[in-house]
Formats: sequence, C-alpha cells, structure tokens
Amino acid sequence: MEPQDRSGRAHRVADLVRDGILDGSYGVGSRLSEPELCAAFEVSRNTLRESFRMLAEERLVVHELNRGVFVRVPSEQDVHELYDARRLVECAAVRDHGRRTDGLADVAETLERAERLAAAGDWIGVGTADIDFHRALTALGSVRIEGLMQSIWNEMRLAFHVVGSPDDFHGSYLARNHVVLDTLLERGGVAAARELRSYLDEAEGRVLQAYRDRRSA
Repeated sequence: MEPQDRSGRAHRVADLVRDGILDGSYGVGSRLSEPELCAAFEVSRNTLRESFRMLAEERLVVHELNRGVFVRVPSEQDVHELYDARRLVECAAVRDHGRRTDGLADVAETLERAERLAAAGDWIGVGTADIDFHRALTALGSVRIEGLMQSIWNEMRLAFHVVGSPDDFHGSYLARNHVVLDTLLERGGVAAARELRSYLDEAEGRVLQAYRDRRSA
C-alpha cells in the first residue's frame, strides 16, 4: 500500500474511532483492542496505530506501556482548564455580540433539536446538542475561533461521559441554555455573558462532583 493511501485510511479510521469515543460506544477508560479494531475496519496494525497517534494528539486516547491504548479519562485539572477556556472564549463571544440578532437562528436550532431529543429520551444526543449550542455561541464571535475550540468540545464530551446520570445533568442545563439565549435576545450581550459565566461555573462544579463520586465509589 502506498504511504498516501495508508495515511488516508488512517484518517478515516481515526474519524470512526473518534465518533465512537464521543458518542460513548468506547467508554472512558476502556481499552481499544487492536485485533478487534483491525478486523472491524479491515486495516493493518500499522494503519490503526497511525490512527491512534492522531487521536493521542487530540488527547482522546492514551498509550500505556505494555498495556495498550485506552480512551483517555480527563483529569480534574483538565476539567478546570477546559472550563477556563470556555469561560474565556464563550463569554467574550456572547458579550461582544451585543444586541445583534445575526447568527442567533443557529443557536436557537440547537435548542429545538435538544428538546426533540430530550422528549425521545436520547440523553447522549441531548449532550451533543448541548455542545452544539455552545459551539454556536462561540461562532457568534468568530467561525475561526469556533474551529480552534474543536479539541475543547471533544475533551468536554469525554468529561461528560464521566457523569453518571446524563438525563439529570443535561436535562437541567437544557433549561439554562434557554435562559442564556433569552437573556441575549432581551437584555443584550453583557447580561447574557454574566448568565453564561454563572452557568459554566455551576456546570464545572457538577462535573467535578461526579469525578469525586466516581473516585470514592
């Protein structure tokens, strides 16, 4: 196989494994079996290992010597840093948007999708829509910044998978998402940024509590 072909296949496999990690098919902390994945994707070990290297650079997997490759579990320090980045970027995007209405249709669409998924009991889907809501908020500032934040969103998905009750966690923040958007529409960016900051502070605390509960279980 030509190197370029192998690289292309490695990217495709990385996309498939990434999707499985983000939707919870491969649980946080679980071992990714090389023989099983090679068979499932019909690729060589060299191709799969190249995919693993890509995912390790994205901080989604970690290689443990003599043990294999595992889905990464973000540390509590990671959670602090992820929320610090989100407060810095998201709150600035919302604050600086002021009272403009451009871009808000995309924000509202994520909430409508989340409500449909919640009604169907798809709480993993609600979590995805929640991330999409915050991505849309970030895009109010710049689509380039939204792209730079992609690794943050992906690591947040890993942290969310640590939370033991996604219906309780994501259900409560669906209502808060509506409050953020309503505040932005009715009172402008400064007030909405304050609301969002309070929201992110609370969410960080709940994720960290889930980590503590997991550690003591």
